[in-house]
Amino acid sequence: MYIKGDGRKHRDHLRLIERMMRDSLATQLQRCKSMLQGFQILKAYPMVGDFLAYQFITDINYSTLTDFSEMEFTVPGPGARDGIHKCFESIGELSPRDVIRTMADIQNQQFVRLGLRFRSLWGRPLQLVDCQNLFCEVGKFARCAHPDVGGLAGRTRIKQKYRIDPRPLRYWFPLKWEINHLLLDGESRIKQHEASRPI
Repeated sequence: MYIKGDGRKHRDHLRLIERMMRDSLATQLQRCKSMLQGFQILKAYPMVGDFLAYQFITDINYSTLTDFSEMEFTVPGPGARDGIHKCFESIGELSPRDVIRTMADIQNQQFVRLGLRFRSLWGRPLQLVDCQNLFCEVGKFARCAHPDVGGLAGRTRIKQKYRIDPRPLRYWFPLKWEINHLLLDGESRIKQHEASRPI
């Protein structure tokens, strides 16, 4: 039985990690047949709720430890639910999870309908977690641009302010996606183009 310590949050987290290691959690997850099964194992731990368990299993699935379909299921977080609420007057009988699934399923049709040239990752479509994150970001943007539009949680401020970092971004994707060579090819083409420009 996991017992909280002295109330210091970081110590409780360290104890939780210790228990996960003792339980050989990595091996358990590696043996899972589905993302949902891994999610349920993580959710069974103390201090790990639905959304955190989903975030954990998604991040773990970016590694080579597991290889689950990213289109299996999603768990909308509070930010995504807030964003969905701000996008639609009503979603009727649909759940936020249904809305995210529908968005992922019909993305290409809507890009065509709206005349949008969506720049995917070399043909990799938006996955459920991507759509979940998009609604979360919409909620944040709307909080600043339209503070008069109330969300589900009634939040009006952004926790962190954007600070410009002049250092160039270096992208790198999970190896299993098999697109990093395309990223490097793109960088090489940019460097070649810059080198050929007149001074």
